[in-house]
Amino acid sequence: MTHRSNRRAPKLLGNAAMAVEGTRLFTEGDDLYVAMLTSIRSARNSVRMESYIFSDDEIGWQFTQALAERAAAGLDVRLHLDAAGALGGSSQVMERYLRERGGFLKWFNRWNWRHPLRYNRRNHRKLLIVDDQVAFVGGFNIHRQSSRRFYGEARWRDSHAAITGELVDDATRLFDTFWHGHRHWMPAQRGRLTPTLVSNNTRSCRHRIHCLYSDAFAGARERIFLTTPYFVPDFLTQRRLIQAARRGIDVRLLVPSKSDVPITRWAAQAYYDVLMTAGMRIYEYQPRMLHAKTAVIDSDWAAVGTANLDYRSFFLNYELVLASGERGFCSQLEQHFLNDLTESLPITSVNWERRRWSGRMLEAFGWIMRRWL
Repeated sequence: MTHRSNRRAPKLLGNAAMAVEGTRLFTEGDDLYVAMLTSIRSARNSVRMESYIFSDDEIGWQFTQALAERAAAGLDVRLHLDAAGALGGSSQVMERYLRERGGFLKWFNRWNWRHPLRYNRRNHRKLLIVDDQVAFVGGFNIHRQSSRRFYGEARWRDSHAAITGELVDDATRLFDTFWHGHRHWMPAQRGRLTPTLVSNNTRSCRHRIHCLYSDAFAGARERIFLTTPYFVPDFLTQRRLIQAARRGIDVRLLVPSKSDVPITRWAAQAYYDVLMTAGMRIYEYQPRMLHAKTAVIDSDWAAVGTANLDYRSFFLNYELVLASGERGFCSQLEQHFLNDLTESLPITSVNWERRRWSGRMLEAFGWIMRRWL
């Protein structure tokens, strides 16, 4: 058994990995993947991993081989994948390769004719825990689209965090309880300033992440900086943001101009008018697909994780968010946001009024479909 006093500092490599008071942030997939694979290959006891997308490509096979090697060495290796997210991406060859070497693989909510609605509830969490000493959580999936090496300059822009210390114990229990089908356990909340892992389904609050963001928006004093690839807010989220903007809070939203799911972009644009009228500023990130999910409130509270600001993340999917009031963590995420704005274009009321009628029709269609996206 690993003793807590013997925790080793993880080897987190790459220029985009920044030390932040016990937490390291990643914005480049290649750096993150090197850090994750280094941790897996140096594992001595166990590897636990969850992912929404785990593709049969160059990145996916690197992870499959690293996990299989550790399993063959006698370690407890568990991989939990979402059936819908992996559809068309993962392969039976990869699954067989891992199982034959002693690894365990579990599929979340595979299609079942007797319970078709379960397939719509997805495990959207991305979590890796190695030896109960380091955990990785954030928006990165396991696929070549997030790698500059394999996908080029068009690789996706995302955010992820590596954590050490007592918070890893919470991550371990979050994985284990979910693996065994207990989906409502959540760590004790340690206060607004203390780093906390937050899931969105608990016995006391079925939509905990929705409540987390709603309360944060309502309590903002100066600024709200939001980054999300899929912005389809429910009415309470809209109201909180509008109220904040109207009371003079600097509310800024960063969304992608290029989306892998165009209908979600149409749905987001259906909200632009009312939000801009209230004083909120909206920017569209130009260079590539934006997949990061972060929030910074007043420079003293921030979050990064898997949850989008949409119906699916708030009310359907199983998600995981790292929230913290640590100064370094907040300042780094705020700087990421401001850096991304330099590569974004603002949406202005004048230009927005001049958009084509075809665009307005697509927005209407996206708005109608918003609850099913």
